[in-house]
Amino acid sequence: MKRVVVLGSTGSIGQQALEVCRLRGYRVVGLAASKNLEALSQQIARWRPLLVAADESLHPELKRRFPHLRLAPAEEVAALEAEVVVAAIPGLAGLPPTRVAARTGKRIALANKEAMVAAGPLLWQEAEAHGAEILPVDSEHSALFQALLGERREDVAELILTASGGPFLKEPEDLSRVTPAMALNHPRWRMGPKVTVDSATLFNKGLEVLEAKELFRFPLERIKVLIHPQAYVHGLVRFRDGSLKAQLGPTDMRLFIQYALTYPERAETPLKDLPIPGVLEFLEPDLKRFPALAVAYEAGRLGGVAQVAVSAADEVAVEAFLEGRIPFPRIPEILAKVLEATPSLPLTWENLFAVDAWAREEAKRWT
Repeated sequence: MKRVVVLGSTGSIGQQALEVCRLRGYRVVGLAASKNLEALSQQIARWRPLLVAADESLHPELKRRFPHLRLAPAEEVAALEAEVVVAAIPGLAGLPPTRVAARTGKRIALANKEAMVAAGPLLWQEAEAHGAEILPVDSEHSALFQALLGERREDVAELILTASGGPFLKEPEDLSRVTPAMALNHPRWRMGPKVTVDSATLFNKGLEVLEAKELFRFPLERIKVLIHPQAYVHGLVRFRDGSLKAQLGPTDMRLFIQYALTYPERAETPLKDLPIPGVLEFLEPDLKRFPALAVAYEAGRLGGVAQVAVSAADEVAVEAFLEGRIPFPRIPEILAKVLEATPSLPLTWENLFAVDAWAREEAKRWT
């Protein structure tokens, strides 16, 4: 029986990962969550994990409900004996336990794109030194992973990530009128609030470009974005002979989570019988309407800790927008200001965390 650790178990990806584990009959040995007491309690009762990580404010009540429960930091949960760790704690908070999973030689089903964006080369060093695997959970990166299988790197001309365009692809014309409720109403995907807002600004696609750069280790200029409103084609690889390979499928994250858990096998699901859309459209992104995507590309060109800075600044800006403190168009403006002020430093573990803290404070100045 495959043993699985789920980091970020009460979030959208974490809950869907647990559903996949239930369908596949896997044993969940560890859970890491934040402050969602009721959801976590239900998971503990269902899975009876060996170790659980949670916000310290929940510890007294969790111990009352589950007297024999073993509580530990997320890093200890990630170190449990298991075949797969689902890394779905959002933001840089998910990096330390993901690093532990790499150092203990596990397969990492990576859903925390910020970990690869901020620390890609460092994370690969850990994984390669300890025999760990990193498989993407993001639909676009899973699509690229699948399309690259069996191909020679030297034959690849470019990687193409698709974006649905989010809720504001064409309207409203004036994005300053956008409310948090409007931004959270994604037309295609069921996701957490932060990534849903990022999808509305297209910064999520910018993070995915940076993640693809680090995950597949291709140069930035060979990674492209196309708007694809039907969200059925998740990624394409163009080869130097002009051929294209694409991965197509329903907009259901369980499909990509399961693939990361079962690879190289493909387990049967009810999704195999769904209809195929009759129309597939592809459009160039409008960088004037969605400047956050351009900011992400600029961070990738600068290198060093620039990717760390914009990722951290985005967390602050999105939180401020969701709390009603800044208008929607202010988000990319804050990212650009933080990027412009980012110091030119090499990427090290020490610099990474220092710049992350600096960028958050810098972003707060503009909220």
